[in-house]
Amino acid sequence: MGCRKICKLEGINWNMMSTREEISEELLLEEETVQQNEIVLFNDEVNTFDHVINTLMSVCEHSPEQAEQCSLIVHYKGKCTVKTGEYEELKPQCSKLLQAGLSAEIV
Repeated sequence: MGCRKICKLEGINWNMMSTREEISEELLLEEETVQQNEIVLFNDEVNTFDHVINTLMSVCEHSPEQAEQCSLIVHYKGKCTVKTGEYEELKPQCSKLLQAGLSAEIV
C-alpha cells in the first residue's frame, strides 16, 4: 500500500504534508548556502595552556572544558577550529586572539 493510501486512511492531508516537506527542504537549502567561516587556532611554543584557555573563554565565550579541550587539540594536532560563523562576526574575535599573542586566522 502506497504512502498516499496509508495517509488517506489515517486521515492525514497528503497535500499539506507535501507542502510542509517542500518548505523544510527549501529552508535546509538556504541554511546550507550560508557561507560559514572558521577561526583556526595554531600551536606555538610561546603561550601557556592557562593563557590560551583564558583567552578562548573571554574572546570566544568557550566554557572552561571547551577551552581546555581546544588547547589540547592545538598542542597535539597543531591546530584547531575554535569558532565558526559568518566572516564579519568572526573578524573581531580573531583580532582579539591575535592581540592576545595567539596565532589564528579565519578560513
